[in-house]
Amino acid sequence: MTEKNKHYTPDFKENAILLSYKRKSVKETAKELGIPFKLLSKWRTIYKTFKKGSFPGKGKKRIYYEEKKVFELEKKLTESQLKLEILRRGIKFKYQDKQALYNFIHQNKKKIPIIKMCEVLGVSTSTYYLWTKRPFPKRDIRVNNLKKEIYSIFYEFKQHSGSILITRELARREIQISETQVSFYLKQLGLRSKTKKKFKVTTDSKHTMYISPNVLNRQFTIDKPSKVWVSDITYIQIDKRFLYLTVIIDLYDRKIVGWNISSNLSTEATILPSWKMAISNRKVMDGLIFHSDRGTQYANKLFTSILNKYKCIQSMSRKGNSIDNAVSESFFNSLKRELIYMQTKLLTPQEMKMEIYDYIENWYNKKRRHSALNYKTIEEFNAEY
Repeated sequence: MTEKNKHYTPDFKENAILLSYKRKSVKETAKELGIPFKLLSKWRTIYKTFKKGSFPGKGKKRIYYEEKKVFELEKKLTESQLKLEILRRGIKFKYQDKQALYNFIHQNKKKIPIIKMCEVLGVSTSTYYLWTKRPFPKRDIRVNNLKKEIYSIFYEFKQHSGSILITRELARREIQISETQVSFYLKQLGLRSKTKKKFKVTTDSKHTMYISPNVLNRQFTIDKPSKVWVSDITYIQIDKRFLYLTVIIDLYDRKIVGWNISSNLSTEATILPSWKMAISNRKVMDGLIFHSDRGTQYANKLFTSILNKYKCIQSMSRKGNSIDNAVSESFFNSLKRELIYMQTKLLTPQEMKMEIYDYIENWYNKKRRHSALNYKTIEEFNAEY
């Protein structure tokens, strides 16, 4: 092989150049290393321009050293972002069975390199390719599909459904499974229902108005519609201030028959609009028990006269005893957990009103399963009874 065609590594070239700077002359260095003088001179000329980016290797483009550092940093950043994206999208499948994990890799193979997905998710590439040729047994596929249903229901029910509710929903979808199995799969999927939070009381019971006795006496199970309505008011924080939500619930089927959102706690802004909605949705039966707390909105003459007009029996909770109005309290707990606390920012009044409307009319009154109704929806309960 001639000197002209001889192959020199990038490291050899760079070391030869650095050595030539130390020697008295380039000729002396070339002779010492056994390379042509003109070739070493050419390397030096290139090195003056590109420095450490002078000899990137065969087939690679020379770039300035500073640009190379930026390029390498950008390359590392891109790789880190890709790993993060794989983890963000695939981590939930990592804690499921292998079928789910391999399905995720298979579905994303056109967007993300298979080797990179296997590396980040801790999967053997060879095992994945083996799976593509010989899919998992039918039982594994069935379990995977079941987990998908559980996962879907959990988020459809706003992350507050436990094993009992999910089991009932699966039964409605004609999927038979025990609560114990659902609980086991929930743990495998890393799904836990959100805990309850306490909220501020809006009741002002320090007044001289007439207080009705507790006629309801915690009898929350009712056999007919419009025999007992319960009502309460809660605050909802929005951007820079509060709104107040008033609800009227029929104990028979737990339906919100009347509700209103207001910016103040006056009787005209809270219970009166809610009452008007309630009587337009359901007929008021003679002797209907209307239960609430001792707040001024319910105790004042304006509202009590309306109840008398419709021949209703007024009932009020005992002082400082929220359990006497447990159904209303339970609704507000559900509302706050399933909607309010899920917000990532404070909403405007208009945005909050739209969210409340959607929650009550489209979710709570139609799709949500209620433990008091044996985990049926309100519509299912009324259709059956």
